[in-house]
Formats: sequence, structure tokens, C-alpha cells
Amino acid sequence: MTGKDGLSPSLVETVAGFTAGIVSTLCLHPLDLIKTRLQVDRLSSSRVGGSVPVVREIFQNEGGLAAFYRGLTPNIVGNSTSWALYFLCYGNIKTAMRTWRGTHDRALTSADYFLASGSAGMLTSILTNPIWVIKTRMLSTGSRSPGAYTSFMAGAREILRSEGIPGFYRGLLPALFGVSHGALQFMAYEQLKLYRSRMPPTGSQTSAGRSHEASGSPQSKIQEIGNVDLFVISSLSKLFAGCVTYPYQVLRSRLQTYDAHLVYSGVRDVIIQIWAREGLSGFYKGLGPNLLRVLPSTWVTFLVYENTKACLPELLSSLR
Repeated sequence: MTGKDGLSPSLVETVAGFTAGIVSTLCLHPLDLIKTRLQVDRLSSSRVGGSVPVVREIFQNEGGLAAFYRGLTPNIVGNSTSWALYFLCYGNIKTAMRTWRGTHDRALTSADYFLASGSAGMLTSILTNPIWVIKTRMLSTGSRSPGAYTSFMAGAREILRSEGIPGFYRGLLPALFGVSHGALQFMAYEQLKLYRSRMPPTGSQTSAGRSHEASGSPQSKIQEIGNVDLFVISSLSKLFAGCVTYPYQVLRSRLQTYDAHLVYSGVRDVIIQIWAREGLSGFYKGLGPNLLRVLPSTWVTFLVYENTKACLPELLSSLR
């Protein structure tokens, strides 16, 4: 199936997602590294300002500013691939839902968005988990630490040699639980975007994209959605999902560290140990830098995604 400009919607979704993943990772990788260090820390308590000692330690003992970009390769590969796969699957699942129901000209429900997003998230998590294992291990240790992976490929070879294929799927269970985060986020994002598209225009604004869902009513006028709208909508949807599901990220990071198999017997054991030693706050370690990272990351991702999706057909047409 192709659009009116001759481009496959799947191709547009994939390129837009891939581009968004690369741009957001390049901009915000250092915050991801700090967040990961806090998540895997089993000794110190969670407290406001806990990121400062981590930043100081990395800068002074691991090579200055360059140390904050350790693990950039698996992070770029993981994020760009994940977003490309996610948007490809998400768009196709939504199309399949409309085709199955014969409702091409009507909006999907919140439950539909939740199901489509959750299904796309599960497929993406299963396919990309090996990348995240390598990324977590590289980000959780300095390059000078004993046994630290020197590169993405070196990490892959070492895991295959010492742990076999199962080693690439450590932390998959909490990652699959984390699919609920994306499902909640996209459910809120799509509904807020649809709600905004039906509101009267508030004034002139730079158009970034359009609401791609029709309201089902011939009388309903669909307004263009601008960059400011996308900024607000993506923020609200991310905060909503993040507040509900953050602890899964801590569980996943703990299970993906180098010595996880020596410390924890499984997800249940991680939960028990965190609760016993660190209390409820232990499940929210790294939340501060995570919010500092995910909100700008969300803005960059969705602005780049929506603008790329809107401009790509015109750009390619002009090059023909």
C-alpha cells in the first residue's frame, strides 16, 4: 500500500522513527549514562542531588567529558533500531485494526491505541534486548574498570562466549513489563493529539504535522498540530506513563549488569532485595536524571518524528 505521493507509509514511519532515535540519543546520551549508574548502585541511598557525586566521579576518574559518551554506539544502534521497528509495527498494527473493522475514516479508541502500542513494544523489546544488555553493561562501568567491554562488538563476543544466547536476554521480563510504559504513553499521546486537533485554533503557529486520525464526523474540522502542541502533548503523555511505570527500569538495569547472575536469582529476588535494603525509594533511583533525560528526549523524538514524517514525502518528491 502506498500513499498519494507514491511512498509506502511503512517506509515513512521507519525512516521517521530511525531519524528520531539517532537525534535524541546524540543529544542526551550523558544523562542516560548517569541514570544507569544510579540505577545499578546497590549501596548508596536514593536522595536529591545524588547525581552530583556520580558526575564528579566520572569526570575525574574516567577520562573527562569523553567518559560521558561511553556506550554511545550501542545506545545509538539500540535507540534508532528500536524507534524504527516500533513506529513501523505501530503504524501497521493500527492500519490492520482499521482494515479489520472497516473503519478507515474513524478514530481508534484508547483501548485500540493501548493494544497497538503494547504489541509493537513487545515485538521491539524481544528483537532489541541484546543491544540493551550490552549498552547497560557499558554505561554502568568505566572503560578502565576490570573486565569492561572495550566496544559494542567486544561486548557481544564476550557475552556469547561466557553466557551463551541466554545472556543476551537478561532483563527481558521487566523489559516486557516496561512495554506498558510505551502503551500508556502512546495511548495518552494519540488521544491528546486527537483532542487538540478538534480544538479551535489558538492563533498562528508553525505547523509540524497533522492529526492523522479523522473524527468520523463530516462536520468536524481537523486543525493542524504545531510544534508547540507536540511539545506539550508529548510532555504530558511521557510524565503520565513515567510516573506509573518507572520501577521496571531499575529492575531491568539491575538484571543486566555484569554480575547480576551472582547477586540475583531473578526478578522476584531483585524486588525483595531492593525493598529490604533500600526501601520504596530504591525503586526510584535515577528518577531525577531520568526525568531530565526523558523529557528532552521525548521532545526531540516526537518533534523529529512528526516533522520527518510530514516533510519526507515532499523532500523525496522534490528530488525526483
